[in-house]
Amino acid sequence: MENDKKIILFDGVCNLCNGAIQFIIKRDKNDTFRYAALQSEIGERLIAERAIDTTKVDSIILIEPGVAYFTKSDAALQISKGFGGFWKVMGIFTWIPKSFRDVIYDLIAKNRYKWFGRKDACMIPTAELKAKFLN
Repeated sequence: MENDKKIILFDGVCNLCNGAIQFIIKRDKNDTFRYAALQSEIGERLIAERAIDTTKVDSIILIEPGVAYFTKSDAALQISKGFGGFWKVMGIFTWIPKSFRDVIYDLIAKNRYKWFGRKDACMIPTAELKAKFLN
């Protein structure tokens, strides 16, 4: 695992989450991120190492190896900052209390399967993208 890369753990069977990962990959011009499904062996190991309670966080986690991890709206905002340029403006949302941001985040996360559907299995990356996903 590359220590200089940030790791995004996502719900591998969620259509919204898979779409978000595709969105991130297209904007990750500096090759900052690596990806793993929460349900994968490595995802489960990274969660266990950090003692993250997946009954409370089950949709996105951003890990900065050796630094910290972020969940829910904090993870989304940290990821957008990684795009640079205009996306740094998203940092303005950190002024909104985390508790309020997370209520909205949790509402979407709770309904993501109903609103966006789910897959029977985790996404399989193309050969071109395979190096960005952790095994």
